[in-house]
Amino acid sequence: MSTTSTRENEQDGVVTRTGNRWVVLAGGVLVQLAIGAVYAWSTFSKAIQADPSAIELSKVQATIPFEVAIGMIFVGTYLGGRIQDRRGPRVVALVGVTIYSIGIMLASLTRDASDLWLLILGYGVLGGFGLGLAYIVPIAMLQKWFPDKRGLITGIAVGGFGFGAVITSPLAQRMIQGNEDYQRYPTKVFLWLGLAYLVAGLIGASFFRNPPEGYAAASAARTPAAESAAPKRNAAGRDFTPQEALSTPQWYMLMFILTISVTAGISLISVAAGTATDVAGFTAGGAATLVGVMGLFNGGGRILWAAISDRIGRRPAFIGILGLQGLALLAIPHAGSQAVFYILCALVYTCYGGAFGTMPSTAGDFFGVRHSGAIYGLMLLGWSIGGIVGPLLISWLIGEDQAYTLGFTVVGIIALAGLILPIVARPPKHT
Repeated sequence: MSTTSTRENEQDGVVTRTGNRWVVLAGGVLVQLAIGAVYAWSTFSKAIQADPSAIELSKVQATIPFEVAIGMIFVGTYLGGRIQDRRGPRVVALVGVTIYSIGIMLASLTRDASDLWLLILGYGVLGGFGLGLAYIVPIAMLQKWFPDKRGLITGIAVGGFGFGAVITSPLAQRMIQGNEDYQRYPTKVFLWLGLAYLVAGLIGASFFRNPPEGYAAASAARTPAAESAAPKRNAAGRDFTPQEALSTPQWYMLMFILTISVTAGISLISVAAGTATDVAGFTAGGAATLVGVMGLFNGGGRILWAAISDRIGRRPAFIGILGLQGLALLAIPHAGSQAVFYILCALVYTCYGGAFGTMPSTAGDFFGVRHSGAIYGLMLLGWSIGGIVGPLLISWLIGEDQAYTLGFTVVGIIALAGLILPIVARPPKHT
């Protein structure tokens, strides 16, 4: 009998068959779909500002909950990665999706500008922290379940995160437009969305578990093809502890690559709906549709670039990610038609997602996968830094004068300047 059909191991209180790794992957994608809805924020931001007699938030104020959420992600990924390595993935993911959903539902209580703190606390602090806890779990877990497809599988897992906005953005826009009360107070839809996130997230996380001891070696030995497809050991020939990884310059290079990519991509994401209407002449409904469609490219880019990096290498992939992203950002303010605007946004979203799809396997190549939860969880500090700097920078540069050329030119140059990092980065050598 085959190893896949007979190998069993008692783990997390249940009997786990190694052949169920695809079910674990499906659970990971479901969790990422739920928490990835955070990227639909520009739809809510646009709706909140559409009726100044209601919530009365300025452009900068309407950016704060989103940037706080992204800023809090690192706290969640840092703690989640460390706890997961000790307690297993399921409990961390269950707690994470619960906190995230409660935060979203709390944000639904916002009624005017004096309640901005509720948006910040709910959507920002609780939502971002819970998101971080849940986000890091499938990334680290699935690299252990799929040692023969690390790049592609982590790309699929985080691809679900990018696809979250594909569902949420048009759904939320339809809910808001179909209800006069929601048009005046768009935040009310967070109650129903939060409940949906909770159900989906708990179902997905219930399937989480680590593979049995020795599973990686067994899976690689099943067939000669699988053995040849399995990734080689990282360049140092061993698994780094988090402390050892932090003592290398390579960890900081990878973190800054992620920071720059996030800063560039999230600058557009945070103002996508407004830019679509002001630069390319989209209607509010058309802008919401754009945000939803772009989620496809955000999610697809994570899978696409992860697969590309398996073929051409991680560093060349990041050169392409930062270079294409920078050039597209420079061109966005000069888009002559809605079709061109769509293409340029698609490039940015694809490359932005690609960094998240490619970085987990890059960190695994550099430092090994045994402590990947903690090591990559720490590396997501770059996500938080970029998530704060990007939206603040772009909203400040654009300002009330709608200086889109200035804003996107500065951010595009930042992305192009970051090309030096993947050019010089090399895996740590054996010590």
